[in-house]
Amino acid sequence: MKLNLGCGHDHKDGYINVDVSDLGNPDQVVDLEVLPWPWEDNAVDEILIKHTLEHLGQATKLYLDIMCEFWRICQDGALIKIIVPHHRHDHFLNDPTHVRAITPGGLELFSQKKNLEWIEKGMGNSPLGLSLGIDLELVSATFVPDHPWRGRLERGEMDNQQFAEAAQNLNNVVVETHVVLKANKPVTSER
Repeated sequence: MKLNLGCGHDHKDGYINVDVSDLGNPDQVVDLEVLPWPWEDNAVDEILIKHTLEHLGQATKLYLDIMCEFWRICQDGALIKIIVPHHRHDHFLNDPTHVRAITPGGLELFSQKKNLEWIEKGMGNSPLGLSLGIDLELVSATFVPDHPWRGRLERGEMDNQQFAEAAQNLNNVVVETHVVLKANKPVTSER
C-alpha cells in the first residue's frame, strides 16, 4: 500500500490519496492529527507527504506521536518521502498555518543509528529514535533552489559550495526541502 497524505487536489496513481477535507475528492478523508491512524501496523510500503507535515503537530507531543504513527504503519524498509517549504523561505514564514519547521537535522533525531553515534561522542542531540522506540533513517535530503538561485547555478555563476553557503546564511535561497526517510524495523515472526 502507498499513501499520498495531505493530497489536496494532487492525486497520485497507485496511491491511496488521503486528505483532511473531502474538497479534493480524496480516496480517504483522514485527520492526521487524530491518532491512531486508520491503517494497520506494517501495512504501508511508501508514504508521500507533500506540503503537509509542516501543518501538523503544533504541540510537541502530538508531533512526536505523528512520527511514531509513520513508523507504526510502515513495513520494514518502507520509504517516507517528505516535501516541505524550506524553513528560511517566505513560503514557509508567511503561512500562519505552518506550525513547525521540518528540517533534515530535525528528522535525523528519529534515527537510532545516529542517536547511538551521538551518545558515543557525548553529543547532546535528543535521541528521539531511542526514547520513542522508533527508527526512521535519513536516506537523503535535497534542497531545491528558488528561481534566481537556480539560474545562477545553471549558468555556472556559482558552484554548489557557494550555493550551500548562501542557503545557510540567507533567506529565500532554497524554496523547498525534499527528505526521504526509511523505516527500520526488527523482523518478527508476525511478518
